[in-house]
Amino acid sequence: MIIARRRTEWEAVGVASPLIDTGTPHLSEVVPSLLAALGVPGCSRTLDVPEVSRACVLLIDGLGWDLLAEHAADAPVLHGLRRTPLRVGYPATTAAGLAAIGTGVPVGEHGMAGYTFEVPGVGVVNALRWRHHPGGPDLGDELPAERVQPMRTTFERAAAAGVATSVVSAAQFAGSALTRAVLRGGGYVGVHALGDLAASALAALRPPKAFCYAYHSELDLLGHVYGPGSPAWRMQLRQVDRLVESIVDGLPPGAVLAVVADHGMVRVDDTVVDVDTVPALRAGVRALGGEVRARHVYTESGAAGDVLAAWREVLGEHAWVAAREEAIAQGWFGPRVADHVRPRIGDVVAAARDSFGMVRREAEPTESSLIGQHGSFTSAEQRVPFAVAYG
Repeated sequence: MIIARRRTEWEAVGVASPLIDTGTPHLSEVVPSLLAALGVPGCSRTLDVPEVSRACVLLIDGLGWDLLAEHAADAPVLHGLRRTPLRVGYPATTAAGLAAIGTGVPVGEHGMAGYTFEVPGVGVVNALRWRHHPGGPDLGDELPAERVQPMRTTFERAAAAGVATSVVSAAQFAGSALTRAVLRGGGYVGVHALGDLAASALAALRPPKAFCYAYHSELDLLGHVYGPGSPAWRMQLRQVDRLVESIVDGLPPGAVLAVVADHGMVRVDDTVVDVDTVPALRAGVRALGGEVRARHVYTESGAAGDVLAAWREVLGEHAWVAAREEAIAQGWFGPRVADHVRPRIGDVVAAARDSFGMVRREAEPTESSLIGQHGSFTSAEQRVPFAVAYG
């Protein structure tokens, strides 16, 4: 089976591989820049932030730069802040984005290589649920979070420098494996709704030298379920704008608020392919990871070349398909890829173009049913805001 092909903007300009926008700052530069502004040793200020005494990063899951521009009327406060775009890198997904915040480096170094990825000796792991994927037991005892992401976090660096450091996020994530992997080092403040998220973030900024990371997830959730730009999504964006307004209004003197996101989002269309129903896409494949718009394909021994050829032939112009070493050389995962990270990347990797998706309806029924998706290289997925306000 070969998916019907259609002309794309990439085909029109003769692009055979995704364009990596190295001219736009990376999400991983945000926290090191803010910590440098706070005077934390060893941190580089690559973003335009003046010296401050208090700093808060508010991450709105799923808030893309393009989406914010399109729906500026629903977020007048946020849209009115001084804004510049950031890129999130590949894959454009939550586990990778939160790790970029928590480590200050891209995927190739922190190793949180996607929504799901293979850990040698363990199997394919769901990084958000910390379980075998697509279904299996909890891996909390078998796979320590600190083993998967061993780098010293930005929160640990801030706390070691004497900065009062807080992580403000949903109470249900306190002590979770993902929290321990990428957010360890800050005092965790569990919250339940927008009200205590705003109040707790402001309370975390009371000490004379403070750093706070706050996280809001529901915009991403509604984008997945109803689609980005849907009435429900727009109503949630209005609530996010009130959240931002509440924090801006309460910023103490010498404080900065930086609003960012981990990725944007697109609506997938009817060109999706169910990978598990196409024999050519499963021949020689021992495991699949990633997500609908960013797949890791782990092959049987000696089958990588045949699998690469088959995925390129079947997916055609609907996806960029590359061998692991080719993707690494092209910079998909950042300028450097650590040795322990390489096996987590698929022997073959596939990134969706346009509004395409690579679903697995039986193995991943919930993920495959979602209207909004992310993970790949489109501007809508890659570009997010860096919006700042000062007390």
